[in-house]
Amino acid sequence: MNRARKQKDAQQRPDPATEAYLKGLGMVRANPALDSMDVRFCRTGCRVVPEHGWALVDSDGCVHVHPTRRAEPAEWAWALAHCLLHLGFGHVPAAQGERVQPDAYELAARCVVVHRFQQTFPVGRPPEGLPAVFPGGDEEQLAARWRRDGIPPAYAHCGAGGPAPDQLLTPWPGHGRAPDWQTAFAHALTRTMSAAMDVAGGRRDELTGERVPLRPWGRALGWFVSSYPLLGGIAAGMTLVADAELARAHDISVAAVNADLGEIYVNPLKRHTDDEWRFILGHEMLHAALRHGDRRGARDPYLFNVAADYVINGWLREMRIGEMPEGLLHDPELSGLSTEEVYDRIAGDLRTRRRLATLRGKGRGDILGEPLGPVRDFVDLDEFYRRGLAQGLDLHHQQERGLLPLGLVEEIRALAHPPVPWDAQLARWFDEFVPRPEPVRSYARPARRQASTPDIPRAGRSFPPEEIARCTFGVVLDTSGSMSRTLLGKALGAIASYAQARDVPAARVVFCDASPYDAGYLPATEIANRVRIRGRGGTVLQPGIDLLRRADDFPAAAPLLIITDGECDVLRVPREHAYLVPRGARLPFTARGPVFQVQ
Repeated sequence: MNRARKQKDAQQRPDPATEAYLKGLGMVRANPALDSMDVRFCRTGCRVVPEHGWALVDSDGCVHVHPTRRAEPAEWAWALAHCLLHLGFGHVPAAQGERVQPDAYELAARCVVVHRFQQTFPVGRPPEGLPAVFPGGDEEQLAARWRRDGIPPAYAHCGAGGPAPDQLLTPWPGHGRAPDWQTAFAHALTRTMSAAMDVAGGRRDELTGERVPLRPWGRALGWFVSSYPLLGGIAAGMTLVADAELARAHDISVAAVNADLGEIYVNPLKRHTDDEWRFILGHEMLHAALRHGDRRGARDPYLFNVAADYVINGWLREMRIGEMPEGLLHDPELSGLSTEEVYDRIAGDLRTRRRLATLRGKGRGDILGEPLGPVRDFVDLDEFYRRGLAQGLDLHHQQERGLLPLGLVEEIRALAHPPVPWDAQLARWFDEFVPRPEPVRSYARPARRQASTPDIPRAGRSFPPEEIARCTFGVVLDTSGSMSRTLLGKALGAIASYAQARDVPAARVVFCDASPYDAGYLPATEIANRVRIRGRGGTVLQPGIDLLRRADDFPAAAPLLIITDGECDVLRVPREHAYLVPRGARLPFTARGPVFQVQ
């Protein structure tokens, strides 16, 4: 009886592949423009999609989906949106009679055009292995160029069909007028973008909400979305919070920004013209987009905020964005300097500079570091700001909106390069601070003779004990209850792999929660496989560091790796060291060594 019930429940429960597909389909239907097209999705028993494909679309308005392929929901959303955009772009129009299939050059060119649109119309995430940069030009230009020169391998199979085409022209089976997918999508996209601009400009609370009277800061934000492409993408993703009580509670005189939340806080009791609000909002958006809060490092937060204000206000005046309100920081003598250079200049005049005020007020920075509300569900904040500025710069040049300050262009170009991954940074740290044991060759320990030259003696290769003893490092591991096992696994796995790659025989491991547990020296092969987490209490790491500092069998020059989630005590490490923390975590003190954020 129980066995039959279990079998029945297993048959009724959807498999993981189906659950992921349904979640991805839900993400597509949540987009008003894509959901407006009357299409069908065929998955159960579908045999049209090849083995290594995701989906394809035909001109009958049917999206054929691979019935058993496993993928993440975001990847399914991307593949389904890719197919629907082929319909919306008119790549597979419905028509009666015999249909001639497009050649490989047209198929690849159309997929590239859809890819470029999806980078600015984010629904889901493209699967790994697809290119991140696509050539310019429309589909006819690309197809003609590739017929002449050949299709680059990266773009030959970049559609949702995998190695096969994802577009299929079939005769229209119905009677009467065939549907016009392209016109329907254009109308839906226009309605969606209009509603999104209303939300960004403060004219309505949400895409389906009622229109509300527009306030001056709302008009200023709407101007960026509709009329200033450099910051339009950033403005569309920011949220304006106009709350007098919140401004009073957090001492916000005019405005402040929290880049992690994607929110700009304005004091609705302050009166400024529309042009002044444009200047204020442009000021705060540049703070967030250029990541000034994360760039300050160990510098004084307020002075670095002041230095960034000097630079940003100079740029906004050069770009003639609005009108600078009275009392903001501006000095023509600092023109052309970076934020770091301005900081170096004003750091020596501390008494005078502390009397200056930001948009938040005197002695307070308008770059907020602590959330004032729930964290927004951004997949990648760095990617959001970096892509928004890069695409805005391209649109600015295409529309010939005017000249931009050279310093701002240089910073945007620098942000366009993706950061070095944490594991690559950790590998560089190992190369610099963890020595590799150097073998010694000696005839006192002869090597095995080669069979081809048995009469020629050869020196043996060995590692002296003193050479092995100096090639090690320490690991102080936070094993408190707040630590993530995912972080532990990734960090320990990376440490073990780099230790093996550099021939490090063993590392000294200390577990810390409420008190330290010395695990002694562990071979590199056992760091990730046989480590047993012993403690799950509070987080006190300083005794573990002191234990290694006093240990007679631990070299004084050996560096330390400290793995923690940031919820720990203030640490003092009198030797070379580095921290491994989860992405987005902040240490409760100013770190003297590098901080690697594990993704």
